[in-house]
Amino acid sequence: MTVTAVAALSAVSVPADCLVIGVAQSADGPVPVPVPGSGEAFGDGLPRLLVAFGATGAPGEALRLPAPAGARAGLVLAVGLGPAAGGAHGDGGEGYDAEVLRRAAGVAARTLAGADRIALALPATTGEAVEAVALGALLGAYDFTAYRTTRRTEPVREATILVDPDLRTPAEAAVRRARTLAQELNRARDLVNTPANDLYPESFADLVAAAGREHGADVQVLDEDALAAGGYGGILGVGQGSVRPPRLVRIAHTHPEATTTLAFVGKGITYDSGGISLKPVGANEIMKRDMSGAAAVFAAVLAVARLGLAVNVTGWLALAENMPSGSALRPGDVLRMYGGRTVEVLNTDAEGRLVLADALVRAGEEQPDAVVDVATLTAATRFGLGDHVFAVMGDDDAFRERVLAAAREAGERAWPMPLPPELRPSLDSRVADLANYGARMGGGLVAGLFLREFVPPGVPWAHLDIAGPAFNEGPPHGYTPGGGTGCAVRTLVRLAAGSAAATDATEER
Repeated sequence: MTVTAVAALSAVSVPADCLVIGVAQSADGPVPVPVPGSGEAFGDGLPRLLVAFGATGAPGEALRLPAPAGARAGLVLAVGLGPAAGGAHGDGGEGYDAEVLRRAAGVAARTLAGADRIALALPATTGEAVEAVALGALLGAYDFTAYRTTRRTEPVREATILVDPDLRTPAEAAVRRARTLAQELNRARDLVNTPANDLYPESFADLVAAAGREHGADVQVLDEDALAAGGYGGILGVGQGSVRPPRLVRIAHTHPEATTTLAFVGKGITYDSGGISLKPVGANEIMKRDMSGAAAVFAAVLAVARLGLAVNVTGWLALAENMPSGSALRPGDVLRMYGGRTVEVLNTDAEGRLVLADALVRAGEEQPDAVVDVATLTAATRFGLGDHVFAVMGDDDAFRERVLAAAREAGERAWPMPLPPELRPSLDSRVADLANYGARMGGGLVAGLFLREFVPPGVPWAHLDIAGPAFNEGPPHGYTPGGGTGCAVRTLVRLAAGSAAATDATEER
């Protein structure tokens, strides 16, 4: 779907197959939320229809209604916004939080698949609210069709967002930003959904190189020979059981006015069987998703580049396939990591931290101002936080709070988690500097403690464990599809935007 335009038209006069309106919950029943020309032009007919069709205004609700007399649209879709906003909360129109608007627009786009033209008459009264509606619609219209020989339903072809006349210029800029972010987030979704027989380290690296050329990002790829020459024992060790050799990819955006450099490091296990520590039956079917962190980093760097943000960002994609074979890594093997430290491998299914460790050390050599790693790292974190919230750990409280704030502003749900020092001794090895597996209870925190060992001293660092929300095994909801979700892309882009804004503020002073 393409959100092609904003229009300063009344809801009754816009030509469309369907007009999407917002409905709020109230003690007196469903209430149409006013937007340019809607409630007044429809008179009392629309509220009566809402009651007659059983509308409540609950979040996620979507009801098709006949258009009242006088409307050019043939159909009305009423989407629930939840409790009526008081105007003093959130950053969306009429007091509605941007995430409420994103989800409502996403529901509308999914529900109206097959329509040619729709008009979104949601309460988008600020540029930020327009961006939320546009982004929600574009993400909600996503459908992964690369492997279907027939298509069930085409997505909505065109959507127009209705705004007040004096908002038209900032609204058009907001739609352009949303379109760029949606395209890159959907790129990450496509990668996560692509099966491992087609997406493996070499092919992933080729895609990054091609996109870098297209969008002006610098890309460097280390193949298996370069990794061996450089001493990347973690990435090589994890990948040695596969016939598809590993890669380390660096993709960088630089801006001539930037004063800050961020390093994003992504776990890119294109398929995770567990290796010799084989996963049990039922746990392998979605393990193509284990490169979600690398996909998020890749997409975020491209989005930052395309948006022209005044910040330098390097993305590090640690790509390997974790397979059992005669050449595979064995429990008890010792790896010499990039930088020289040794790690005893007690569990070959704790492989993500091994590839990330190499990439963290390498990223730190460029002396970034901060480092963020992103990974579908541990089932323990998923057990603790569920499938809708990702964990944020870090050794710098202020930076961890910046990451959490970026997630909140972007509309992603994140939760701070500790790095308890009493768990660190469980990673001690009898034969090496470190073991890759420690205490079972608090395993997600132990993984964070392991990664911290490879972060350059003094550099603010945050670890995002996205094991739960990176892949939706349930039905679609809001703007979230089944399968790959693109989790963490928006958080990383918002973090970069915050650094760029700080650069602008410094220059102004």
